[in-house]
Amino acid sequence: MEVNIHSSWKEILAEELEKPYFSELINFVNHEYTTQTCYPKNDNIFAAFDYCTFDKVKVVIIGQDPYHGVNQANGLCFSVSDGIPKPPSLINIFKEINDDLGLAIPNSGNLERWANQGVLLLNATLTVREGEAGSHQGKGWETFTNAVIKKISEEKEDAVFMLWGGFAKKKGAKVDKNKHEVLESGHPSPLSANRGYWFGNKHFSKANNFIKAKGKEPINW
Repeated sequence: MEVNIHSSWKEILAEELEKPYFSELINFVNHEYTTQTCYPKNDNIFAAFDYCTFDKVKVVIIGQDPYHGVNQANGLCFSVSDGIPKPPSLINIFKEINDDLGLAIPNSGNLERWANQGVLLLNATLTVREGEAGSHQGKGWETFTNAVIKKISEEKEDAVFMLWGGFAKKKGAKVDKNKHEVLESGHPSPLSANRGYWFGNKHFSKANNFIKAKGKEPINW
């Protein structure tokens, strides 16, 4: 697998891409994609970086694993391609946006339009075997995505980090809160949302208020 990541990120992450663990990770991923059915499609592994270039980053949303069902994962966390039924967490995300901003719930669960506006939809692990959640965890992706978060924290200013659930909070714990807006809540999964840890967090209006206060164009959620 060629590391087909956008040039803006390739420059920022140049040192990381040369580290031995990353070569081992790519070898592992190549072997998995050759011998197993894996998601997302090879061309979409780095889609989050292609749609949201480094210079465009306004918001960072952190997920955990790609969806492991047939044709669900498209390289953007929480997102599914056009025509694929919306998973429960994504339904709850749209419900919160509807409640927070009054926006209609869209027919498609494809979040490319968010990414194009500067929302980095970053999974901690960028690949997975079909039907096997967590199957590519602990192979190096987490180290790589930690480096991505660190670079954004260090080299950007005034980004909004949305940390949903314990995993994302832990992963974003070192973000510089003096430079960035960090919003935390429970996870949008039904288990968490139905216990009252998700709905009403108003993260989408809070993010836009922060972005506008910095003189930038808000996100059309």
